[in-house]
Amino acid sequence: MSERPIFLGHRTSDKKHFRHPLASSPSRTSLLHSRPPDRLQLVPSRDHQQQVGADRPSSPSPPPATCSSGMVVVHGQRAEDSFGGFFSFDEDAASEDMSLDGLDEELEEHKDYDVLISILANGEKQRDIATLVEGNLGHAEQDLIQDYVEDSDNLVLLHDQIHDCDIILSQIGSLLTGFQVHIGSINSELRSLQERSLDISVRLKNRKLVETKLAKFVEEIVAPPSLVTVIIDGEINDGYAKSLEILSKKLRFSQVDPMINASNSLKDIKPELERLLEKALCKVSDYLTELFFSMRKPGTNIQILQQNMHGSKVYTDVRATYADTMNKVLSAHFQVYIEALEKLKLDIGVSSDLTGYDTNIIDLISRGREHLRNHRFMFSLGERASILKEIDRPGLVPHISEVNPVKYPYEVIFRSIQKLLMDTASSEYLFIKAFFGEESLFYQVFQGPFKVINGHLDHTLRNYHDAVLIYLWPRFKTVFDMYLQSLYRCDTKLLWVDGSHPHHIVRCYVEFTASLIQLNAECGDGQLDMNLERLRLAVDNLLGRLAENFANPKTQHLFLLNNYDMTISVLKEAGDEANKLQSYFEEKLESNMISFADELLMEHFKDLIKFVRSPEDLILYTECPSIADVEPIVKNFAVTWKTALELMHNEVVTSCSNLLAGMEILKAAMVQLLNDYNRLSECVKIIPGGSTLNRNLVSITSISYEMRKYSITL
Repeated sequence: MSERPIFLGHRTSDKKHFRHPLASSPSRTSLLHSRPPDRLQLVPSRDHQQQVGADRPSSPSPPPATCSSGMVVVHGQRAEDSFGGFFSFDEDAASEDMSLDGLDEELEEHKDYDVLISILANGEKQRDIATLVEGNLGHAEQDLIQDYVEDSDNLVLLHDQIHDCDIILSQIGSLLTGFQVHIGSINSELRSLQERSLDISVRLKNRKLVETKLAKFVEEIVAPPSLVTVIIDGEINDGYAKSLEILSKKLRFSQVDPMINASNSLKDIKPELERLLEKALCKVSDYLTELFFSMRKPGTNIQILQQNMHGSKVYTDVRATYADTMNKVLSAHFQVYIEALEKLKLDIGVSSDLTGYDTNIIDLISRGREHLRNHRFMFSLGERASILKEIDRPGLVPHISEVNPVKYPYEVIFRSIQKLLMDTASSEYLFIKAFFGEESLFYQVFQGPFKVINGHLDHTLRNYHDAVLIYLWPRFKTVFDMYLQSLYRCDTKLLWVDGSHPHHIVRCYVEFTASLIQLNAECGDGQLDMNLERLRLAVDNLLGRLAENFANPKTQHLFLLNNYDMTISVLKEAGDEANKLQSYFEEKLESNMISFADELLMEHFKDLIKFVRSPEDLILYTECPSIADVEPIVKNFAVTWKTALELMHNEVVTSCSNLLAGMEILKAAMVQLLNDYNRLSECVKIIPGGSTLNRNLVSITSISYEMRKYSITL
């Protein structure tokens, strides 16, 4: 038997209250303070259920349907099942007055609300509740009206206060309006003051500008008493020259602008300035004439006496006097300077400078050899090449150079003459340009000095160069071939000196070669490179023949390595252009250093060297040496090795011309000795019964320590 559909009311805005659709909306306060009825009968009676069941046929419960009003109808579900059986509906509850839309959600949401639980628990009816709520609303409305009546006096008082406030605010508005009008008038006044301030600022700026120009004008045209006193009665010196500059500036100022020249104030002052100018011209003219005549005195420094200009009438006389005086003074000055420098000239290159010159005559050879020793740097370029680079270097001062007895090649003398000419001409040209303003006067002044210098050069350079320069290279080739042939033709026994130090001929060769390499660096002349190669072969041949004059190979190698080391040192000064030739001699030096070190070891450790370098005993191991072969060598080394190292050190230090090269030789010899002795120690280990010699073996550490002592000393 299906149950009757149950409809509940719509949910109010407050989630904890429900109302009937036809009931008015109670306030939350009245609903909370209303007493719930004793019981709300929401469940229909059993008789009513039976009657409804008799009227309806028995059929399965229909599915839930939706009413036209949007309410949800629940069929076949008891309200007790959804909320614990706390509520029921009367039989007269019309289905159209209720809606069950969202009942389950509402009950679940408000299950903890005490008022609702109390109503449902007591089983009170909806209509009773609605009646109760409406009653409560009526009481609340009466209470509200009573409260309003009681507070009416306060409301009237509040209304009066609001009205008074409106009056006060109106008065304040009127006052503010007056303030606004007053501020507007002040703003207009400020604008007027700003415009007046700008106008005053412009006038002040204009007046300052006029004051500046007027002050400058007055300063330029007025001659102060101090200026007049100096020009008329003052002594001619630097202060007088400055006064003339001021006067010249004032005169030029009146000629620049026609408007200035037309001013009345200038018309009053200009005649006084012109009279002051005439006085200055007379005084300066007399002074310069006297000064020019004083320049004729010997030792006068004319540059200090040069000053400034003015005076068209006396200009011609002053110009002619100056040109004649300076021409004579400078000519005499250069003549004396050239004569003093010629006394300092060094003569380079004579016939005896050839290596094999007159080798058949003993006395000439002796003189030639002495000449070579005294002129060992004749082929060295030295500092002569720096003359082309040091343009700003001061020239020679004769009276200072005479104190020091040093001679200079002609290149230095030539440069000093040209340096003096350049400095004097520059100073004189600037003075003539500034003082006279005519370049032609310069040539008149230097006509005499040019003549003196050209006469010296014509006489001197004729002895240094051919008249026609195209013969310069053939002449050089001829002299070069003569020198080359002299190296091959010379008798080495006559040139040989009993000593291992570098030979003077090798010194001349390397300096000559380094000079040519430096001069040929920028030209790259292949013919000169070929001739230098020919010269190197000739010197190698000469060194070999000179070395053969020594008795033992050790001295021969020492002589060669000393010469090669000196050659490398000179070539390093020639720069990167000599790197190729330097590498060749470095290879020669290294090979002779190794040979010399071997000879040095062979001299002091002969038995050890022969034994360890014997192919039969150590290298091929074809026959094992015996203790009898090794024991004398080991014992002899233990006794003599320290003394031998000291002798080697002393010999290298005294024999090598270059201490650094000697250090390298001694280092190479000691390293080789250490290796050879190490091989001897290894040989002793493989000999049967060799352990008996261990007490005589010197440890490698001891030998290394002793060698380091000599290395530190070097």
